[in-house]
Amino acid sequence: MPSDQGLSRSRFEALFRGEYKGMLLFAIRYVKDQEAAKEIVQEAFIGLWEKRESIDPEGPVKSYLSTSVRNRCLNYLRDNKRFSGTLLTIEGLYPDPSSAENNTMELRELSQQIQAAIAELPEKCREVFELNRFEQMKYQQIADHLQISIKTVETQMSKALAHLRGRILI
Repeated sequence: MPSDQGLSRSRFEALFRGEYKGMLLFAIRYVKDQEAAKEIVQEAFIGLWEKRESIDPEGPVKSYLSTSVRNRCLNYLRDNKRFSGTLLTIEGLYPDPSSAENNTMELRELSQQIQAAIAELPEKCREVFELNRFEQMKYQQIADHLQISIKTVETQMSKALAHLRGRILI
């Protein structure tokens, strides 16, 4: 029963088949829990189906879906307090409620943990990370500067961030 407006069943099914795995991997990167990630992605697809009548099938449906998954992941992290709010703020995943309330000693200790974790990175991985985070270079600029592919930059950044998250978890 295709309709003139909204997301059709066949388009939804094709979207689910084509995007489920990618959305699941995306969610796992945030929540670090496969079962929670599955639930989050399923809820996002259910939400998409429930709003199918108001969604423009020619519009950015995948962007809507990934934003929904990301927001649900952030809600999960907030509600389950799996990570410190400070780490989420550093990664730009959670807004800083009030920097004035932060304990200076806590921030100093966190900074030392971050520096130690960065120092543990392999040389090229550390170089890519530092160019991005401290020199504010974009991935393409880093690739050009180091004469490597942008895919290598992405891989090295993913490794660096995974290492940092693993070392700074509470």
